[in-house]
Amino acid sequence: MGGPLVIAVDGPAASGKSTLAKRLAAHFALRFLDTGLLYRAVARAMLDRGLDPGDAAAAVRAALALAPEDVEPGRLRGEGVGQNASRVAAVPAVRAALLPFQRRFAATAPGAVLAGRDVGTVVCPDATFKLFVTANDGERARRRFEELQRRGERPIYAAVSEELRERDRRDADREVAPMRVASDAWVLDTTSLDADAAFEAARRHIEAGRAGAGHLSVR
Repeated sequence: MGGPLVIAVDGPAASGKSTLAKRLAAHFALRFLDTGLLYRAVARAMLDRGLDPGDAAAAVRAALALAPEDVEPGRLRGEGVGQNASRVAAVPAVRAALLPFQRRFAATAPGAVLAGRDVGTVVCPDATFKLFVTANDGERARRRFEELQRRGERPIYAAVSEELRERDRRDADREVAPMRVASDAWVLDTTSLDADAAFEAARRHIEAGRAGAGHLSVR
């Protein structure tokens, strides 16, 4: 376990992975990257320019031109961007174009927590710890529905649920880097857990692993 501490946190939409990953990054004093924002930024750039997110060549150009300031969470929310980000993420050349940035981020000391769908399987297959966060479909739909309501939107529950199922299907069925549970990942089902309970479970898992490898607990 020498070198930077890299924690990969994968899972489907609305599973709680991003919230958990941010808290782990703060606890272990590591940098945080929501890798999904990179694909959202590519989708946002294409939508802003009136381009079809299904245009693979244009998506690759947008990915290569991506600047750090483009990955601004406030501009990248909304189901429309999310759906198109999933389409962009299915383009192999786009994923290849974004890999170097993600790997450099993870490899820079003292390390990082990366949240996504293929961090533990493709982006950082040698991550120190791999977590796969999940929850049942009904709970994920409820969380996303309430999240959209808090933003002032007026979502339709059935539409939210269907959009989540479609994103799951697209993420799992894409030919390159499909969403999968890494063979050495620790699976955390958050269906019946709130954010605090999920964090405590993950923290204990990681600190126990570090202690077992001869590392002192961070806190």
